[in-house]
Amino acid sequence: MAKTNVLKGVFLVAIGASSYGMLATFVRMAYDENYTTAEVTTAQFVLGITGLLLINLFQKIKNKNTGRKASPKNIFHLMLAGTSMGMTSLFYYLAVRYIPVSIGIVMLMQTVWMGVLLEYFLDKKLPSKQKVLAVVIVLIGTALATNILQNEVILDWRGLVFGIFAAASFTTTMFTANRVATEISSAQRSLFMLLGGAVIVFTFAAVTQISPFNLEIFAKWGIILALFGTIIPPMLMNAGFPLTGIGLGSIVSALELPISVLMAYILLNEQVVFLQWLGIVLIILAIVLMNIRLKSS
Repeated sequence: MAKTNVLKGVFLVAIGASSYGMLATFVRMAYDENYTTAEVTTAQFVLGITGLLLINLFQKIKNKNTGRKASPKNIFHLMLAGTSMGMTSLFYYLAVRYIPVSIGIVMLMQTVWMGVLLEYFLDKKLPSKQKVLAVVIVLIGTALATNILQNEVILDWRGLVFGIFAAASFTTTMFTANRVATEISSAQRSLFMLLGGAVIVFTFAAVTQISPFNLEIFAKWGIILALFGTIIPPMLMNAGFPLTGIGLGSIVSALELPISVLMAYILLNEQVVFLQWLGIVLIILAIVLMNIRLKSS
């Protein structure tokens, strides 16, 4: 039974991570149709919140209103934690406006070394040699995956900066998501975090959207973005991580990286050379190294 639950968890996390990996390609395709970042994020969050409200209503009816409800304190903490989710979406989508999707996802994966750094500051404990080695591998993999070793490759600095900001926000989201109000259902947690993120997204839209808002984004890309960005990944990963554990779950969630690059390669015709694939493999190996237990000598 335990083995079955772990396999179920692996499947849930894999689907969730793969869904999130597809997201940036869809965003880039929306950009190609002249939709703005404000329109893309607003449509994603509005329809995402609507979908999660319906899911929560369904669960409430199914459980005959007996499930544990979020307290006002839970709601406040989750919405506060969700602001980093909103910033992750904004920074990530701004990044892929200026740099290829295959590079954007690599920048987002800098969460590996940022997580080690955050852990050090929070726990006041030096990272193990295993984690330090993983960070070094990530940095080498990043140099290869972004193809910066080729002199003729020029990446827009704005995309790289937004990518780093996205990784920092995502690191915060991962830490808070696993520590805040874990006693209530994943659907409730996802909804309130999304509401917190919506505050950031809607504020950004109000400030930056100069031209009339193109409502066609809701029908054209909104549903796809909501499903693959704000409904499927948090729901499945929140349900899968307790079954796999953080270590195995983190390894499986690394699927997001190759899926994102493959989608960009297939749908956007982005060129991905051998050195970039090597860098991606190194980053995945570093994530595995971070989350396995090595026998002490």
